[in-house]
Amino acid sequence: MGPGRIEHGDQTPRTPEKPDSAVVRDALGVGIAVGLSGFAFGVTSAGSGLTVLQTCALSLLVFTGASQFALVGALAGGGNPFTAAAGAFFLGVRNAFYGLRLSQLLALPRAVRPFAAHWVIDETTAVSLAQPTRRAARIGFTVTGLSLYVLWNVTTLLGALGAEAIGDTDAWGLDAAGPAVFLALLAPMLRTATERAVAAIAVVLGLGLLPVLPAGVPVLVAALAVPAVLYVEGRKAAAKEEARPDGARNDTQYNARNDAQKEDR
Repeated sequence: MGPGRIEHGDQTPRTPEKPDSAVVRDALGVGIAVGLSGFAFGVTSAGSGLTVLQTCALSLLVFTGASQFALVGALAGGGNPFTAAAGAFFLGVRNAFYGLRLSQLLALPRAVRPFAAHWVIDETTAVSLAQPTRRAARIGFTVTGLSLYVLWNVTTLLGALGAEAIGDTDAWGLDAAGPAVFLALLAPMLRTATERAVAAIAVVLGLGLLPVLPAGVPVLVAALAVPAVLYVEGRKAAAKEEARPDGARNDTQYNARNDAQKEDR
């Protein structure tokens, strides 16, 4: 029986299998590509005044690139440590939502979950969700998490030592390395008009408020772009619904009720 076919008496379509070697190859590709960005973080962190030990501790214990860059960026701008930590925290909250989805997908043993939680980040989530089976998702999560964690921490150390050796990173222009890498990681994720609108408004808020607010605070204010765009999108959807002829709206409501009844049955 071929992949995707249904056996007699079995109404569940079979999920096509994916070779373990293909999952490992894809996971390593992501882990290596992103792991090399740890060098930029090490340079940025050391340039912001953190020691090599503090920089490495961030990568070992925090291990979420966006939050790490946000923290050291705010500190480099002279921001209050508590404000910088708050900005990093809010960026890291998304990983908790990833964890809710991955806990169902991976179904790991309870004893393993606290350790696996440390690897719940954008990249491991993306690789896991792209797999067709639970076995493939577990392999993808493990290989991506392990390769990325090891390489990110090694390159963080190298970047921090390199920055310390060359002295003033601003004189070399290396202070731009962190933001450049962050934007390179973010850009491919902006696939829809809504996501691009959120990013654009956040940039306007962040840059516009930079001269008038303490360092680190503009990042927190920029988060207001999300509810603002969602509110506008909701108003647009409501206006379109109101603009429909009564008959079309009734048909839509009738179809929605029909679909709900079918699901209940």
